[in-house]
Amino acid sequence: MKSIPLSLGMTLAFSSFAAFSVSDACSKLLGGKLDPFEVAFSGGVFGFLLLPFIRKKHETYMDIFSTGQPGMWILRAVATFVATAASVKAFMLLPMPEALSLMFLMPLFVTILSVGLLKERVNGWAWVSVVLGFVGVLIVLRPGARELHFGHLCALVAALANAVGVIAYRLAGPDSARLSLFGSSLFGPLIGDGALMFTHATWPHGFSIWFCLFGYGFLAALGQLLMMMATALAPANRVALPQYSQMLWAVVFSYFLFHQPLDGWTFAGIVVVTASGVINWIRQHLRYERDVIEEYWKKQHHHVH
Repeated sequence: MKSIPLSLGMTLAFSSFAAFSVSDACSKLLGGKLDPFEVAFSGGVFGFLLLPFIRKKHETYMDIFSTGQPGMWILRAVATFVATAASVKAFMLLPMPEALSLMFLMPLFVTILSVGLLKERVNGWAWVSVVLGFVGVLIVLRPGARELHFGHLCALVAALANAVGVIAYRLAGPDSARLSLFGSSLFGPLIGDGALMFTHATWPHGFSIWFCLFGYGFLAALGQLLMMMATALAPANRVALPQYSQMLWAVVFSYFLFHQPLDGWTFAGIVVVTASGVINWIRQHLRYERDVIEEYWKKQHHHVH
């Protein structure tokens, strides 16, 4: 019976990353047409459409702000604001696979921050994954051999901000309400991006602009909802691997929608970064299986005695 929730969880995870990928493509289509902060702001606006599907019967909408860790709520909101603004700008300036390869450093930043802030013990395989990911990024960027610009910095900032959001989630503890967690991801872009776009935002004109704006905002929020549902049905280490399906989406969009083929070095760097993520996933998977086995034998030992 457990295989059904697990397979459903994996399906939801793949659907989540598909939603994120199409959302990213919509933001890139808006490049040069709308201010990037205005695009990121739409993520908070259209995300409110999903609140009725998240709220439980006994909850009120004010429970968005209900949290036992207000500092972590604010930190998640700020991290989401920075991540959305930086990622939108990065996708506008860079080919999608190139931007995404830098954002895939997020799990590696989480590893580093976990050691520094959470004092977690990290084994040698985790550090191999970190080093390999860094080498992959160096291959993509090739500093000194190619011109680096603001888009690369934005992609790295987005990866770091997403990692901070993960750490804030861990520090908040497992008992945080789902409505509160989702709410912090809405109000970050609403307040932060809303303030930054205030002086130079323009009213969108034309069906195609509104369609892409809605596609970005709604699908970004839908992706978060699907991921929350996926992690409720399957272990976090299982739903992490489908993240790399985003790269397939990005390559397809880059070739066929934006006509931006990859050069050989960028492709090689993307392969190395992806390999580092797979190594990290294997490490998490083995640790999870080991914990399950240890828990099983503890129960068996308890029954014997």
